[in-house]
Amino acid sequence: MELPRRIEPGWGSASKQTPSQDTAAPKSEAQLMLENVLQGTSQSMEQPAADPANKPQDAKPRLMLMGLRRSGKSSIASVVFHKMPPNETLFLESTTRIQKDSIHSFMDFQVWDFPGQLEYLEPSFDLESIFGSLGALVWVIDAQDDYMESVARLNRTILTVQQYYPNINIEVFIHKVDGITDEYRTDTFQDIVQLISDELSDAGYENAPVHYYLTSIYDYSVFEAFSKVIQKLIPNLSTLENLINTLSNNCGFEKTYLFDVLSKIYIASDTRPVDMSCYEMCSDYIDVIVDISELYSWDHPDRKAKGEQNQEAESHAVLHDDTMIHLMEMNKYLCLVSVIRNPESKDKKGLIDMNCRTFQEALNDVFSRSWEQDQEEPGVVTEE
Repeated sequence: MELPRRIEPGWGSASKQTPSQDTAAPKSEAQLMLENVLQGTSQSMEQPAADPANKPQDAKPRLMLMGLRRSGKSSIASVVFHKMPPNETLFLESTTRIQKDSIHSFMDFQVWDFPGQLEYLEPSFDLESIFGSLGALVWVIDAQDDYMESVARLNRTILTVQQYYPNINIEVFIHKVDGITDEYRTDTFQDIVQLISDELSDAGYENAPVHYYLTSIYDYSVFEAFSKVIQKLIPNLSTLENLINTLSNNCGFEKTYLFDVLSKIYIASDTRPVDMSCYEMCSDYIDVIVDISELYSWDHPDRKAKGEQNQEAESHAVLHDDTMIHLMEMNKYLCLVSVIRNPESKDKKGLIDMNCRTFQEALNDVFSRSWEQDQEEPGVVTEE
């Protein structure tokens, strides 16, 4: 395997950093306001309803994790956004208050873990402060337990959201499917979908924005599901997909993903069908490069650059069946990982790198954000 030409120092540290540890990032006015409103139990949340017309326009998009107690909400958030090993989630305590994580990545957003025992439809709760700036509602259902109560509460929530906040995406995670057989998994999925669809149909909502996923923290299904959820919050998703399709067609890539390095969620890919084995292979390859960066990346005080050099990490590996995995860092948050089946591709890596650099320029134009203009930490090179 060819080692990266240069590993950015930020990569090694980012792999072990959790969103909650990023204390240097300033909080927006909207976040401070929401934190003051939603602290403690329901008694502390008796606040007057906010006026939607006065809601800040730059508020970060939010994801809300909801469901019954012990459904797996906290485990999902810990595994996806905090890199907790799945086996360690067995020792997590039940959530007793709203847990808020600010994710600072390619797109700043918030993830709220809502306790299952709180009845948010009571008059003491301000619906505007909970759902007002919500981008997606992720409802987690334990597939190994009796899910009738969870489905009933979900239906009440959907009807409320559709009445007052129809633009919120409803994402249903049918969770813990790793512990049931394939046949029972299919029956459970169909039964839940039917129960929700019938209730919404009776209420007059034929095409409510409800999407369903089979998930488990013990495989990559929860990352795949969260990838689909996050993609719906990206305003330039179609542009990204068109750029990746053009790159893949010109270079002969079988599948290409644009990954968020911290969470290993892919924010965009080409429009070819997703192969889970291919996705897992690309995701694992990111871990390989991050581990190498932690072992071999360091700033020598006397090191001087000899000529023009690439400023981003890149690497490729040729597997036993001549499949090549190609990784190239796009910016401090994103990397492009491609799977190439053509055995002649390893002889044309220079052409592939040139096309990926052209894609990088277009991508950074799409995601033109403050991180490219503000002064970065020492050792990180910003692009003009």
